[in-house]
Amino acid sequence: MVTTATATRPAGARSIADVLAEARSRLVRLGPLEAHAAWQQGALLVDIRPAAQRALEGEVPGALVIERNVLEWRLDPASEARLPVAAYDLQVVVLCSEGYTSSLAAASLQDLGVHRATDLVGGFKAWRAVGLPTTGGRSAP
Repeated sequence: MVTTATATRPAGARSIADVLAEARSRLVRLGPLEAHAAWQQGALLVDIRPAAQRALEGEVPGALVIERNVLEWRLDPASEARLPVAAYDLQVVVLCSEGYTSSLAAASLQDLGVHRATDLVGGFKAWRAVGLPTTGGRSAP
């Protein structure tokens, strides 16, 4: 039996490390304090973590929760399922748990034309680690 780790990669296939590196090469990523400042100045802070993860880790009070599986539909200005805030010039700071999924999500928003989309380096865990406001969570330090 051949495992996926040893399988021959098909022509044109990229590893997740390659995809992540390409996504991040297009982003002006923000550290927690920079993300907080951007949010205070009007950027939209979007938490894409699923409900179970937010319950476990905690939340950023006031952040807009849009779970990852519907993010593009909610923030694509051309989508019939968009939120009223959706706009091509909207500054969006996406956060996940540790800053990996958020990079992919922010790059996806850029692909839709939301050119000021970026993410939070280190995600929610980095936000909490520098003492920025959080609520709840069962795994708080």
